[in-house]
Amino acid sequence: MVIDPGDDAIHTHTALAAHHPSSGRITLHPGPGTTSETGLAHDLLATLGKPPLLPGRFPAGRQPAWEAATAWITALPVTRLTVLRAHRLTARRTMRLLQLRALTGIHLTLVCHRPHLPAALHQALQTADYSVTADFQAARRHYYGTTAPVPSPADESARSADRWFTLSVLDRLVSYDSPAPCTAPCTPPPIIFRHRPPPAPLTEQTTREVARRLSTVTAHPRLAAALAAALFTGASFQQLATARPGDYDDAAATLALHDRARYTDGCASHRVPPWACVFLKAAVCFARLAPGQDQHLLAGPHDRTQLLRVAEAARMRPTQPPVGQRTGPVGRIQWDWRERKEAQCYDTMLTRHQLPPSS
Repeated sequence: MVIDPGDDAIHTHTALAAHHPSSGRITLHPGPGTTSETGLAHDLLATLGKPPLLPGRFPAGRQPAWEAATAWITALPVTRLTVLRAHRLTARRTMRLLQLRALTGIHLTLVCHRPHLPAALHQALQTADYSVTADFQAARRHYYGTTAPVPSPADESARSADRWFTLSVLDRLVSYDSPAPCTAPCTPPPIIFRHRPPPAPLTEQTTREVARRLSTVTAHPRLAAALAAALFTGASFQQLATARPGDYDDAAATLALHDRARYTDGCASHRVPPWACVFLKAAVCFARLAPGQDQHLLAGPHDRTQLLRVAEAARMRPTQPPVGQRTGPVGRIQWDWRERKEAQCYDTMLTRHQLPPSS
C-alpha cells in the first residue's frame, strides 16, 4: 500500500510510466464514474492491451470478465500490478483485486491518494497481509518500477501494419466433417498427416505479428487459443471443438485433438509451438475458473461465427477465390471457398463414374 497524502501528480506519472507488460509490470487506472466489479475487470483487460468486452453469449448474461483477466495474468509474464485511485475502490472491488492476487500470485500495489485509508479500503484489507509506505522514493524503487522503454520507430511501424495474412492453413477452418470428442480416456499418438499435408510453418516475422494480433483482438481466452491452434494444426473448427482442458499438456507442450470416426487423421496430439503456449495456458485457466461455461478448451460449437470474426479482426483469412469466381459483397471474406471447391470436384467425379441407366 502506497499513501500519497497530497495527491501528488508525480506518483501517478511514475506509476503510469512504469507500465510495461513485456517487463511484467502493469498499471491500472480505474475509469471514473463506475463502481461495478465488472467495470473494473474491463479496465484490467484494457490495461492488458485487450478489448474490454468478451464476445458471445454467457449464462445469466454475466460476462466472465474477471475469469478472463485472471487467465491472461496467469498465462502472461505479468508479475506486478499497480492500481491507482485505490481510495475510490469499494470494498467489493478491493476484495476482487485481493482474490486476483491470491489466484495468480501477482504482486499487488494499491495507491491511496489521501492521507488516510477510507473505511471501505480499510475494511477490505483486514483479510490481507500488507505493508504501508508514504515515501515516494521507496514506492518508486520497490513498487512502481523503472520507466518503461520507449518503442523505436521500427516497432511502431510494425505495430501499425494493416495487411491481410492469407494463410492456407485456415482453409479447413470451415469444414463439413463432424468429429466428436472422446468420452473415455484417450491418449492420442503424435499426429501423422495421412490425408492432408502438414501445415506450412510460419516465418519468424509472420509468427511475431500473428501472436501480437491474437493478443490484441480479443479478450476471450478460448477464441484466441482456438485460432492459434488452427494455425499450427490445420484442424477444422469441428475438430478444434473436441479439445477439453486435459488435452493440453503444458509440460510436454502438446495439444490432443479427437477424431474417432477418422474423418482425417484420427485422434492425434500436436506439438504446440512456443509462441502459442501462452494462449493455451490462458484457455486452460479460463476453463478452470469458469465452470458455468461448457468445458471446451477451445471454441465450442456455438462459437463458430465469433471465431471467424476474431480471425477477420486479426486480418487473417484462408485462401480466397480468384476475382472472377468471387460471390457475395465486395470485400467479404469467403471462408468456405476451398471446401466448396473440393465438394464440387467430388460431385463431378461421382457423376462421371455413374453407370448409364439400363435399357
